[in-house]
Order: sequence, then C-alpha cells, then structure tokens
Amino acid sequence: MPELKDQLNHKGFAPKKFSKKPLLIVLFILLNVAVIAATAASEFGNSKNAAELSEVVINWWLLIPAAGCFVVAITLEIAKYVMMVRELTPNKKDFSVKKTRKVARRTVLLGRYYDNITPAAVGGQPFQIYYMRKNSGLPSGPSTAIPLFGMISGQIGFIIIAVLCFLFGSLSINNTALIATACFGLLFYAFWPVVIMMATFLPKGTTELINIVVKFLAKIHIVKDKEKAIQKTEYEVNEYARSIKLILKTRGLFIKALLMSVAFHILVSMIPFFVLTAFGGEVDFLPCFVTTVAITSAVYFVPTPGNAGAAEGTFYVVFSALSEGYVFWAMLVWRFFSYYIYIIMGALTYFSIHLEKKRKKQDAKAI
Repeated sequence: MPELKDQLNHKGFAPKKFSKKPLLIVLFILLNVAVIAATAASEFGNSKNAAELSEVVINWWLLIPAAGCFVVAITLEIAKYVMMVRELTPNKKDFSVKKTRKVARRTVLLGRYYDNITPAAVGGQPFQIYYMRKNSGLPSGPSTAIPLFGMISGQIGFIIIAVLCFLFGSLSINNTALIATACFGLLFYAFWPVVIMMATFLPKGTTELINIVVKFLAKIHIVKDKEKAIQKTEYEVNEYARSIKLILKTRGLFIKALLMSVAFHILVSMIPFFVLTAFGGEVDFLPCFVTTVAITSAVYFVPTPGNAGAAEGTFYVVFSALSEGYVFWAMLVWRFFSYYIYIIMGALTYFSIHLEKKRKKQDAKAI
C-alpha cells in the first residue's frame, strides 16, 4: 500500500487534503443566524398583540432620518479610527488613504460585532487589538492604543451627554426611578475609563491593586499561578498606559475623538424618536431623547449580548406612546438599527476578509 500511494503521488493523483475552511464558514453563518434568532425570540417572541403588518400605517419617509442617523453615526465612528490611525502611524508613506480607511472600517465593524454577541460587550476591544496587531501593519503600541482609546472616548462621550440630559432634561420625563437607575448605570460606563486612566497616571497604585486582587483570587483558587498572573496583568496594564500616553501626546487628538463620540451617541439616541413618529406616535423630541439616553444607561450593566432581555423591556417606556398593536413593529425596527445591523455588518466584514485572503493565495499561486 505505501508503494501504491507513492506511485499515485508521483503521477499527480495525490489525494487532496480536507479543508476545514468551508465547514468553519458554514458554522460561522449558523452561529450568526442562531444569535439573531435567539435574541429576536427572547425580545419579540410574545407578539400576540401585534397588528398585522398589512394593517400597519407607516410614514416611511420618516424612517429615512432614522437610517440617516445610523449611517452618519457609524461613518463618524469609522472617521474617528481613520484619524487615530493616521495620527499614530510612524511612517505615513506606508499607509495609503484606502488602506487606512479599510483598517479603520474593519476595526470598527468587527469591534461592534463582538460587542453585540458577547455578554456585557466584553469581546469588542480585545478582538480589535488582536485584529490591528495582526493586520494593520502598525506597531504594537498604536495597535493597542487605538481600540482602547476608541472605547474610552466613546464611553466618556456618552457620559457627557447623559450628565447633561439628567441635569437639564430630567424634568421633561418625570421618572425619578429611571433617572436613579440610569445614574447607577453610568458608574459602569465610567469603570474602564477610570481604571485605564489610573493605570496611565498612577502606575504604582495600580500595580499594588493588581497584586491585592490577584492574591485574593489565588486564595479562593480562581488563579492557579499567582506570580504568572501578576506578571501578565502588570505587563498588559503597562502596555495600556503607554498606549494611552501616546494618544494624549498627539496634539488635539483627544478633543477631536471626544467630539466625534459625542456626535455618535447623539445621533444614535435620536433614532427612537424618528421610528416612533414614523409609526404615528405623538411625542416631543426632548422627552424622547432624554428617556432614550436614560434607558441606554440603565441597561448597560445587564450582562447579556446586546442587553437582550432588558433593552426591549425597558425601552417599552419609550414605545408605549404607540397603540399596542404598533409597539411590536416599531421596536423591531429600532432593534434592527441598534443591534441586528451590527451583527450583519460584522458578518459581512468577516466574509470580505476571507475572500481577500483567498484571492491573495490564488494570486500567489499564479505567480
């Protein structure tokens, strides 16, 4: 048998190796379908009171501003990353405008994708850092700094909007319990920015805190190798600190990124108003906007992908302005713009990367 195999190999009849890639692609598609289906079932499974779609009167033209808010918001987010990539590129001649935009676009969309399929949105930044280190061509420092600062500027931008809404617009909604819960949610928004800034400007104190936490985790047998865990965590924190300092040293970058983040959150928080009015809801802009910001803050600490199970329940406060039969369809449209579209765009980005790698391999074989 070995002789026969050698003869077949010699004559060009060697059996082809089984490729796992098609199977992985199918599994990837099924995963995304399952995530969307499971979330949709939990949020909209009880649709007994929903009106027939054919009976629903929709002012379709009012959905154009809703879609426009999303498009401009995601464009601003990508532009923020484009700006950071350009500013932090050591040799700008190596980065064309086209390449910079592609890296920024993929980083944003893949980050949003992982944010929406992982509990408590913990997957976005780690994968963005991994993607940029492997594919951007940037050094390790900027590849770490850009996703981290993208997250920090985004969260600080939302905190600014929320604080202003709670100070000057909370009376327009007359819901003390919601504002109180929203303020509690802001503590979670502020957690990572505070931790990373502490690591940047108080490295010794952060190191001591890490030692205390790791020793405690070792005592309760969650951490096995205490010294290794401390060493690894300190390295990562120091890397984050160096990266953030790199951002802050770049003149004007912090302010520009922050303004873009504020604009992003304003646009996203305007979408429910346009969706409501498209379905015939009679609401004032300010109460709707403030309520949207408050609820977004209130559900932030819910540890489910895309805040599923909490977002649809709490946002009913906003959509209750509609007749009962319309609520289902209005919330479905809103969740498309706030959740499902990120999964779809992330999946398409994955396919784009896969096809690009496949084309490069084919070109390499042809040479």
